[in-house]
Amino acid sequence: MRVVIAGGHGKIALHLERRLAASGDEAVGVIRNAEHADDLRDVSAEPAVLDLETATVDEVAAVLDGADAAVFAAGAGPGSGAPRKETVDRGAAVLFADAAERAGVRRFVQVSAMGTDGPFDEDVLGEVFAVYLRAKAAAEADLRRRELNWTILRPGRLTDDAATGLVQLADSTPRGDVPRDDVAAVLAALLSDDLAFGRTLELAAGNTPIAEAVSRL
Repeated sequence: MRVVIAGGHGKIALHLERRLAASGDEAVGVIRNAEHADDLRDVSAEPAVLDLETATVDEVAAVLDGADAAVFAAGAGPGSGAPRKETVDRGAAVLFADAAERAGVRRFVQVSAMGTDGPFDEDVLGEVFAVYLRAKAAAEADLRRRELNWTILRPGRLTDDAATGLVQLADSTPRGDVPRDDVAAVLAALLSDDLAFGRTLELAAGNTPIAEAVSRL
């Protein structure tokens, strides 16, 4: 299986790329900064240098050509302001889905976030985080209208703790932390299964082995 991952140098993406390579699959990571290419090669992933904030649909579709699946795991990052939440967390997600359709890649998994159902109270959340959640919600809404085999995954608060292999995965779960490596493991499991097409799933640390959690879907 050949998987193209937007946000290929992100922490979740690097874990996913490592896991895909270990299972004999091919991972292509879309990165903006060419200096990050060696980090992808270190986890046996193929780097594709492309800025999703400025690229055309045809340029992105060329990278996706021949892929079996697309994963949108990009984000503007915690240090970015409100404008980049719009251009990356919404705009780049829409572009990547457009390109997947053009390239004929039907399997599409989008990493979103808990809280995208609102409310988006800036007095509670802060302006930038509210904009971030609105952008993620808009990207989700855009994906749901498409005739792709899509899955939206909403993890809870991300940590760099070691993977446990134990999660809560369902249409709705209590909010909680989850290691990025466990998110990557769930993504890998979802890519190898067809049980979650057209589903929006929430993810947090839990007590259920990942393979069992996915099979329960």
